[in-house]
Formats: sequence, C-alpha cells, structure tokens
Amino acid sequence: MRVRYVEPHDSAPWGQFVETSPSTTAYHQLGWKQVVEEAFGHRTHYLLAEDERGGVTGILPIVQFKSLFFGSYMVSLPFVNYGGLCSNDNESADRLLQFAIEIAAKQGASHIEFRDQKPAEHGLPVKTSKASMVMGLPQQAEQLWDAFPPKLRSQIRRPQKEGLYARVGGKEELGSFYTVFSANMRDLGTPVYSKRFFEVILETFPSSTWICTVYDNCQVPLASGFLIEFKEGIEIPWASSLREYNRLSPNMLLYWTALEHSCKRGAKIFDFGRSSPDSGTYKFKQQWGAHPKLLYWHYWLRDGGPMPELNPSNPKYRIAIDLWKRLPLAMTKLFGPAIVKNLP
Repeated sequence: MRVRYVEPHDSAPWGQFVETSPSTTAYHQLGWKQVVEEAFGHRTHYLLAEDERGGVTGILPIVQFKSLFFGSYMVSLPFVNYGGLCSNDNESADRLLQFAIEIAAKQGASHIEFRDQKPAEHGLPVKTSKASMVMGLPQQAEQLWDAFPPKLRSQIRRPQKEGLYARVGGKEELGSFYTVFSANMRDLGTPVYSKRFFEVILETFPSSTWICTVYDNCQVPLASGFLIEFKEGIEIPWASSLREYNRLSPNMLLYWTALEHSCKRGAKIFDFGRSSPDSGTYKFKQQWGAHPKLLYWHYWLRDGGPMPELNPSNPKYRIAIDLWKRLPLAMTKLFGPAIVKNLP
C-alpha cells in the first residue's frame, strides 16, 4: 500500500471511490479541488491511498491556508460542513493521516482540522459543538406537506398570500442569491465570500447544484438558498433572507420550495446545514422535522495546546464583528472576500 498526491489520470478511480464509499460527501468530489483553487487561490493537497493493484482504498482532501493574520494551517475541508478522511480500512486511514501530518510539518502548519461525520479512531482531540440538521423525505412533496403541523403550513402559506413566489434555477439566479447573501453576511458581522466562489461551484457541478430564491411581486429577491445534491440527499449549506422583510416570512417559502424540489428530485434526505444546539437556527430547522446529527471536528496540533477557534463565537473577534456590521454594504462586498478566504 502507498499514499501519494492525486494526479490528473486519477479522476475516474477517485470518482468511483467517492460514489461507492458510504462515508463520502459531496465535498469529497474531485471538482472541489478546482473550486477552491480557482475561487480562493489556495494550495491543495489531495491525497489517495492505493493497494498493490492500484485500487483506491482511501482519500483525504486538504486545503492549505497561509495568511499574515491567521497563520498557517490546513483544513479538510474548509468553507463547507464536511470533509475529512475516508478509507476502506484502518491501514489506509493511518497512512493517509501520517502523510498529511508530514506535509503539515514541512509546511509549518500549526494544525490540521478534519471535518468528520463520526468519531475517528486515531485519538486526535475533537470538537462536537456543531450538529447537522437532517430529515428524511417521502416520495411525494404532498406527503411531506400533509405531515406538517397546521401551524407550520400556515407559516408557509403566509408569504404566498402576501404575493411572494419562489423560483429554482442555476446561474441565472446567482445575482439574486448574492444580493441577499452579501447583505445578510454584513448584518451578521461576517465577511462575505466572493460571488465567483458560487459561480465556480455552479460551473463545476451544473447538474447537481441550484439556487432557490423568493421574490416579491416587484421581483425583488427577499430570501435565497444554495442547493447541492449528492447521492440520495440534498443540502442547503448557504441560505439567507433580508431582515427588513422578516414580517413576510420569505424564509418559510424558501425552505418549503427547497424541500419540494428535493422530493421531486427523488432525494431521500434533506440536510438543513449545521447549527449550534439550541440556537435560533437550530430551533428553526427543528420545527420542520429535522433531527441533529453530531459533527466531529478532529485536530492534529503541532504544539499541542487548545484547539483553534477561528470562528465568530471567539470573543477576540467581537469588536471586529460589531464594526463590520456598521460598514456600508458596498465596502463589505469589496473587502470581505479578501478576508474570508483565509477563514475556514
């Protein structure tokens, strides 16, 4: 058995492993290497383990970060909810992990973050502060609607009564999505991804990604979400609504339309994305019938010590977040991508 960097000719065997392994996610697809490199310019380390016959027995996608403010570190996989090491056996997993640690040491990385869906057996420290909110889907959207409690159905009908409507599309919806998303990120005090990031995703995965947008009767986008399909599931990793229109509940119509679209696609699982337990977003997703699926983020730490906290909940970023909320939207869209590209 050996571990090596992926080569262009490995596209088919890598893809076959991703499609057949029960532990892989949409973000293990090799196309995400292109997305990250093109949209952010980061160096990637995509590793595969293979047996003596050349068959792929494990994979590990890693993205390297180097910045003046946040230092040097690696993540599998940043900007999304999942990633981590996937293998058919313990030997492949051990070899991939050791190879990744050797790369990190040579590159001077302070840590590697593995965004796993289950506990690992290699003894690395782990965070379990986030959970994905997931629900099963029936074959027909009508069955899902009938299973909702009357209060939830009433909340979905309200934006429709106000004249709001939803549309699911591809790149033609990107402008509307980014208008809502960038405004919402500013209001949260978070630097926004570049529009190009989402454009590259749509270009790389044209048959498995969509944007769902809710409009008012003047065709102003009020809420929008990005949908990604993989195997038997659909995930909505990014979704936003404009706060000034909360009274119209556009987010209720957004999620219902996304669920309806998922049923029509034959999806069996809908993933609402990650949340902190008992947070507002957690309870919002819970009302739809979603259940928490704990996430396990493991860390290799070069010098030991505490696990990193490169996230908005870290008190050291509170002043910067409060300041960002007060900036003009145009300024946050201009400078945000250069900042957030260095945050996982």
